[in-house]
Formats: sequence, C-alpha cells, structure tokens
Amino acid sequence: MCGIAGYIGRARIDEDRIRRTLDLMRNRGPDYRDHVSLRDGDLNMLLLHSRLSIIDLDPRSNQPFTIGDATVIFNGEIYNYLELRQQLEKDGVSFRTESDTEVLLQSYLRWGEACVKRFEGMWSFAIYDRKKGRLFLSRDRFAEKPLYYFPTPDGIFFASEVKFIRSLMGSRLTVNRQQLLRYLVNGYKALYKTADTFFEGLKELPYAGNMVIGRDLKPRITRYWTPAWTPREMSLEKAIGEFKQRLLHGIQIRLRADVPLAFCLSGGIDSASITSIAARVFNYDVATFSIIDPDARYNEYDNIRATIDDLGCKHTLIELKPGSPFRRLEELVRYHDAPVYTITYYIHSLLSEAIAKNGFRVACSGTAADELVTGYYDHFNLYLYEMRFSPDYPRYLEEWRRHLGHIVRNPYLKDPELYLNRPDFRGHIYLDNDEFAAMLKDDFHEEFTEIVYADSLLRSRMMNELFHESIPVILHEDDLNSMLYSIENRSPFLDSKLFEIAYSIPNEYLIRDGYAKYVLREAVKGILNEKVRGDRKKVGFNASFNSLVDLDDRDNRDYLLEDGKIFEIVDREKIEPLLSLNPFPDSYNKFMFSFLNAKIFLELNG
Repeated sequence: MCGIAGYIGRARIDEDRIRRTLDLMRNRGPDYRDHVSLRDGDLNMLLLHSRLSIIDLDPRSNQPFTIGDATVIFNGEIYNYLELRQQLEKDGVSFRTESDTEVLLQSYLRWGEACVKRFEGMWSFAIYDRKKGRLFLSRDRFAEKPLYYFPTPDGIFFASEVKFIRSLMGSRLTVNRQQLLRYLVNGYKALYKTADTFFEGLKELPYAGNMVIGRDLKPRITRYWTPAWTPREMSLEKAIGEFKQRLLHGIQIRLRADVPLAFCLSGGIDSASITSIAARVFNYDVATFSIIDPDARYNEYDNIRATIDDLGCKHTLIELKPGSPFRRLEELVRYHDAPVYTITYYIHSLLSEAIAKNGFRVACSGTAADELVTGYYDHFNLYLYEMRFSPDYPRYLEEWRRHLGHIVRNPYLKDPELYLNRPDFRGHIYLDNDEFAAMLKDDFHEEFTEIVYADSLLRSRMMNELFHESIPVILHEDDLNSMLYSIENRSPFLDSKLFEIAYSIPNEYLIRDGYAKYVLREAVKGILNEKVRGDRKKVGFNASFNSLVDLDDRDNRDYLLEDGKIFEIVDREKIEPLLSLNPFPDSYNKFMFSFLNAKIFLELNG
C-alpha cells in the first residue's frame, strides 16, 4: 500500500511543489519517497511515489521502479503475484526483487495493457512507456484503490489523494456545491451515482478502468472487466463447496505479507468468518480490533466476545463514549478532502488508530459479503419477489414472518411482499430525503436512479450496491482512514473469482429459513462459532449520533449552531429543534452527521 501522484503535459512542475507533495504523501508511504522527471519531446512526465513496505521490505523494491523503457508507480497489492512470477519465469523472465511491483511491471512488458486481466488484487498504478510514448493508468475491478485525475488545458494531473493534485497544481479546487447538496439530502448512497466529486473538474477513474494518455494528451478510457449475473444449474451442495473453496483461497492469498496482519472484528458473520478462517484453517496468529457502542441498537459486544473467546485470540475493544468529537472530525475531513460520509467511518478511524498503535501495518475487513450473497433487509423482500412463482413460496413467506418481521425497523420493508406489488419501489434508500431537502435554503431534488445489470431484480440491486452505492463509499473511507495511520486495508470478499461464483449461484440458495448469506453460513460451518453463525439480526458496523456527540453539553450545541458557511445552505432554525432528539431516528442519525461534516468541510474548503 502506497501513494502515487503525477503529471503528463506541457507545463513544468516547480521542484518546490514536488517536494511539498512528497511531504504530503508521508502517511501513505512513511518508508521511502521519491520521484522521476522525464522529458519526451515537448511533454513533461512526472511520477511520484511514497512507499509503505508490505512485501519485500528491501530498498531494492522502492519506487518509481524501472525496467528498460518502462517506469511504474503502484499503490496496492497483486495477491497472485507468486503464481504470475512462476509463469513469467517459465517464459524466461528473470527477477531482481521478491516484490509484486516487479511482477506487475514484467507482466505489462509481457502482455501489455491486457496484463490487468490476469491480476487478482487491488491497485491503482501508472506506467510510463517511453518506447510507446504514452502513460498507462489502471484501477482494480472493484475500485479498492483510489485514482483521481484533473484535466487542464496543458496536461493531466493524477494521484491517490485530492491534496496531492492540489499541491502539484499549486492552486485550490472549487467546491462542487451540487455534490454537497446531494450528500445532505440523499445521503452517502447517492455520491457515486454520477461522475461528480466534491470538487469541480476533479474526476475518478472508474472501477475496472484503464486509461491511456498519449502525446495528444487526450485520455482514452476503456473497461477491461464487466460484472455479470450468470446463473448456472447446480445443487446447493455444489454452490456451498465452490464458494467455500474460493473464499478460503482468497483469504489465503490475502494473508501474503512480510509484516503481520490485524483483523477488524464486528459482531456480524462477515468479519468473524474471515477472522475464524485465518485462525482455524491457516493457523494465523490472529489479533482483532473492535468497537463497542453503548446504544443497544448498535451494540455487538456479545457476538464479538463469542468470536474472541472461541478463537482465544489477542483482542482490543474500544468503547464509544459521547463527547466532543469535533477536533477529530476536523482532522479527518482535512485528510479526506471531503466530508466523512457516515458515522461508521468516524468510528472506523478509531480502529485504524488502535491498529497502528499496536504495531500493525495491514488490516483485514469483511467488506462486500452482503453484496455477494445477500445481507440487507431489503434483500429478503427482493428474494420473495424472485421466488414468487416457486411452489415453496408460501414457506418462504412464512419464514420471513417468523424470523424477520419483528426485527425490521424500516417502515417500508415491514411489508414482505413490497416488491410483488411495487417492483420499482426504492423509497427506503433515500429515506426521509424530502424532509432533509426542506431544511435547505437551496432547492434540491434528484430522483433515485440505478443501472439494470441483470434480469433478476435482486441481483441487479446487489450489483448497484456493489458498484455505485454502498461499497464505493466503504472503500473510499477505508482507504483514507487506514492511510491516515499508514495502514493497508484488505477486503477478502472482493475477489474476482469469488464474485463470479457468487453471481452464478441460483437465487433460491441465497436465503434459507430466515438466514441471509445462507451459502456463506454453510461454508463456514465448523469454522465459525455457532452464536455468530446462527444470528439472523443485521446490526452493521455503525453507531448513533447521540453516542458520538453529547448534546447535553452547551458547548457542543453552540458549536453545531455557530455562524458559518453551512448556514448559507442549511436553515439554522430547522436544525436547532433536532438537537433535542434522543435517540435520533436512523435516517436523522445520518442527516445530522452529514450536516456536521458538511459544516466542517465548507469551513476548510469553502
């Protein structure tokens, strides 16, 4: 895990800007920072890199890394680098390091831009090929690693973080007010529905995207992988077996590192499965880190404790206490170059800090299991829609009523047959957004949109969550929170072969007897403790606004209501009554946190 930044164009970048940018990249790469400046005709090429050493800690693997006419700067991990290295060696390629960086560049020299199709991993990288006179940039299939770019009349800047681009340019960026309104009204799930970012003109290379910039400085973007739902006829046993085999392999290759890994552990089956597989199947010396929220709606202590006790692993528990989190939030917003999207990622930053203080450089999390094999409460309603013609439908409906009806809080999802009557309903996703829009001084209204990925309503919804709603937000926040403390974050469920298996399993196997993730639950039987494996309740890694901010403290209330640029957008008189709510309803939890972050973001950037 590292930081990258660069420029291709006709302008010359001042050495002081380069030095300042490398200094800013220290968190992403505390072990080594360097750059190369190249000239190709009338074009200037600049490549900057900061290294967090994870694989082959020797300085021989420092970057920028050059072989012949090609130079690479790389952020991420190619988990199958050992297998690719073996293949390349059979073709006569020799290596001077033990790094995945060298394997990446040799793969490019051997297979060209198509090399990325062979990679299993997470990455954003840039390769300047002097022979071909072009810059090749790429981002992994799930967009785990960030890659921003900013076109100008004279050239294109790119980087892992917004601040690096701003530093290399030597100028401020303009806040994108439309994105800020979208965040306040529709929430985090709207942020990746468009190509907008929080700054005008700033773009992100999309998931599974390659970009080539030639001497004409016109970026050409192509997609090298397209997700698809490809159901196959198979038995339930075959589905469980294939899923388990690939899950174990995906975790095994993500344990590859020359430094120890930590595990983020919540009370859910996702992170607990990864942790238990690492400990039980691969005999990894597991150390876990967990957040405990005193709010009963989000408290997962019992399940967390069950996994810790079952594995007998080293553990760190961090208890949330109401207080004045504003200084910490200001630090996070400044580092993120954006609002912190949800409360989840405020508390995730506490985990990253604890992991770093305990000497770890890599952390594993359970991101994306819900989007692979179901997990959210609306998935149950969508599943009933998919099973509507099954002779077993009455049994599935009764299972929902027996096991889920008393758990679901969302008023729309309390109707199990919601999608049978209204297959186009999505009102629960932007819940109460009309009320939040009424709190603004600007008029803002944006209809919910989604991409049709499949002729399965359930699978199409899950892929929208995976590529446009939930997972892009999680990955963005995971990356920045981790990098603030020089930690690499790994997500074993984001494995391309695991995705292909999960999206080939017949829908009917995804949910059974009121259990989402049925295939996962069966795959970890005998590995994961039964308390967590058998828990149907979906809590999620979350916290309440009241657990974060002590609203009985007059100083905190004054901070929230003090004069500032936020009240050029939001009506202060409509915010003040909200401060008496305790507890906040779920949707208002999100809005109040968005309001607080938008306030800080505007003060820093407005």
